[in-house]
Amino acid sequence: MGPLESESGVNITEEREQGAEMDLKNREEDITPPFNELYPPDFSINDSTKLLGVQITLILAYCSIIVLGVVGNSLVIYVVIKYKNMGTVTNFFIVNLAVADLMVNTMCLPFTLVYTLLGEWKFGSVLCHLLPYAQALSVHVSTVTLTVIALDRHRCIVYHLESKISKKRCFIIISITWLVSAVLACPQAIFREYSAIEFDDLRMQVCSEKWPNGNDGDGTLYSVSMLLLQYVLPLVIICYAYIRIWTKLKNHVSPGGGNDRQLRRRKTTKMLVMVVVAFAVSWLPFHVFQLAIDIDKKVLDLNEYKLLYTIFHVIAMCSTFVNPLVYGWMNKNYRNSFLTVFKCEQRLDSIHPEGTAKFKTKERTELKENTEAKICLSSPGTQLTESN
Repeated sequence: MGPLESESGVNITEEREQGAEMDLKNREEDITPPFNELYPPDFSINDSTKLLGVQITLILAYCSIIVLGVVGNSLVIYVVIKYKNMGTVTNFFIVNLAVADLMVNTMCLPFTLVYTLLGEWKFGSVLCHLLPYAQALSVHVSTVTLTVIALDRHRCIVYHLESKISKKRCFIIISITWLVSAVLACPQAIFREYSAIEFDDLRMQVCSEKWPNGNDGDGTLYSVSMLLLQYVLPLVIICYAYIRIWTKLKNHVSPGGGNDRQLRRRKTTKMLVMVVVAFAVSWLPFHVFQLAIDIDKKVLDLNEYKLLYTIFHVIAMCSTFVNPLVYGWMNKNYRNSFLTVFKCEQRLDSIHPEGTAKFKTKERTELKENTEAKICLSSPGTQLTESN
């Protein structure tokens, strides 16, 4: 009985050790990136983002977005401030969009790229709270501003209100936009934790969401709420406004030179619609992916979760540089302004507010011709002397 007991004891010990190893292995396999992360950490052994080719592609993608976004948005801000004739209410709202996008290009994307490549948060506790908040703030500002632009144009065009929003009221609206967006983005800064996760001999610093009492249901509720407030509701309002605007412009015919003004309004409306479409298309895959996570948490268990998240995030961030391209392509004022900056020329005569420059130029030309004709008829000697 002694040998049998000893042998049995050894077997029991070996089984316990094997069971502990299996349990540890299962816990490691079950570790997944925290739910609804702005920068999901790397816990997967088979992580495609660790492949050299994928990393080079991500570096090129993020760097291209950063460079195009910084150059393009800075250029938009510069030309609106530089040229007084560009100082319209719509352009001030466009500058607000550029500021929000520029904030993402400079404050968020470089850190996102590093965290994605390293799989570990290296920037400390303060930035763990600040950077997700900055990106959420930027998205809110963009959607609210696009909605305000659509409602302003709807007010002026559909209801034939010639008196546009004053510059003072415009700046008040912009300030309110940032204030409301700051409040809506607060949970991204408050419910966040900078912590260390250990398994085996590996210790990693991560930046993850942490809701009260560890309740992931709060995170799901916030995520769905932001989907509605950031994406669905603004797009519904914007689509309604632009459909009514387009219908009005299509059916409206003004006598005389008014047709030229309607044509310019159509072109500007097309440009703004393209900006909205670019924003909606860029963010659609990301929001669909987040919605899939909210519906079924098993999405977090996908082997390529981190790669998919990163791809959708890159697509969403394309919205931060596409607007200046749309302005330069579809708006003559911006195109001429950009060319003027690059050529270092003063071509203010080709830069004018929407719907007014053509008529002002024509009026100045006619006034000059009439004045010269009167001078020639009334005092030819004087005219000759002045010409000489």
